[in-house]
Amino acid sequence: MERLASFGNDPFDKPPCRGCSSYLTEPYVKCAECGPPPFLLCLQCFTRGFEYKKHQSDHTYEIMTSDFPVLDPNWTAQEEMSLLEAVMDCGFGNWQDVANQMCTKSKEECEKHYMKHFINNPLFASTLLNLKQAEEAQHSETAIPFHSADDPPRPTFDSLLSRDMAGYMPARADFVEEFDNYAEWDLRDIDFVEDDSDILHALKIAVVDIYHSRLKERQRRKKIIRDHGLINLRKFQILERRYPKEVQDLYETMRRFARILGPVEHDKFIESHALEFELRREIKRLQEYRAAGITNFCSARTYDHLKKSRDEERLKRTMLSEVLQYIQDSSACQQWLSRQADIDSGLTPTVPVPSTTGRRSAPPLNLTGLPGTEKLNEKEKELCQMVRLVPGAYLEYKAALVNECNKQGGLRLAQARALIKIDVNKTRKIYDFLIREGYITKA
Repeated sequence: MERLASFGNDPFDKPPCRGCSSYLTEPYVKCAECGPPPFLLCLQCFTRGFEYKKHQSDHTYEIMTSDFPVLDPNWTAQEEMSLLEAVMDCGFGNWQDVANQMCTKSKEECEKHYMKHFINNPLFASTLLNLKQAEEAQHSETAIPFHSADDPPRPTFDSLLSRDMAGYMPARADFVEEFDNYAEWDLRDIDFVEDDSDILHALKIAVVDIYHSRLKERQRRKKIIRDHGLINLRKFQILERRYPKEVQDLYETMRRFARILGPVEHDKFIESHALEFELRREIKRLQEYRAAGITNFCSARTYDHLKKSRDEERLKRTMLSEVLQYIQDSSACQQWLSRQADIDSGLTPTVPVPSTTGRRSAPPLNLTGLPGTEKLNEKEKELCQMVRLVPGAYLEYKAALVNECNKQGGLRLAQARALIKIDVNKTRKIYDFLIREGYITKA
């Protein structure tokens, strides 16, 4: 006896009994020897021993029913199918309508069962993971996954973001000003008449051909912008910053070749150079290990740790020269020692008071050991040293300014000063640095 699923909830969707022609209801009997088409009988005709043509009452049979559990002991296969059909009809989340259509389960039972067995089921999750890994394996030949340009943002007219997008109008998929915007002016006075001489007629034809070539150039430029995703310039710049500084310079230089290569080929080209840069850097590091007599990675880790310690000690020794500058001035020396104590404790150093013997500039901040230093690039470290700002505070100020700039489409210095309550000179230096590096744009 084999248990199989039913045809559906609607009785008129089920086949009729071959004996009495009534619509079948579960359970019913299917002959295992007759067919196709399947020979189906209701229980009444089966108990009477109904026979028809080749079908005999002693044939082997199967009992067709869906009254058995599949995922949950309290849910039959028929109820599982009814739940899926109800979710498909009513929509995910409309659990009251789903329960009303099922008639056998409550709203809470439907929601709990569906979330447990069809959403949060680890078996299904692993299946989806395998499908995702298989899809990634199909595209493993590409250097990086290329995604075509998303729907660009729709800024207000004549805003900063609109100017960055070169006047592109997403709703019309067109630009306010086209390439060679006045090309049509050459055709405004051309009129082909019968009295034209052959030379004049040929000249007018040549002007029209020139205009057609300009139209082709417009389409070519639009295609390059669309294929390479150059409409959203800010997003394009963010993608550039994922590479090291050396590769970013190469990216800027090789951008002109994007008109020759397709988007995928161009990304492969840049990614291959980024990989070459990483390999050269690793080879240089291995050569440094070999020159130091290191032959295994365990010794290499020890070497890196000792090298870092030596660099820190060398930095401390160079700081002695700064101390010597303040030896002659006891007041300035005391202020410098106080600031260094604040730095070592992780506090923002106090504003120095000018000495009576003359004003001296504060030495750069020592970032060694301060939390968040590893998240900064070289330019950001230099900024924090000169402004004397701890890395953690700088990262918080940077995130606040970038988020506000993304919301407003630009940021003014007065808005930056209202966001971060620190010395106005430090705020201006941070603001100018973020604009210069392209993290934010000026409103």
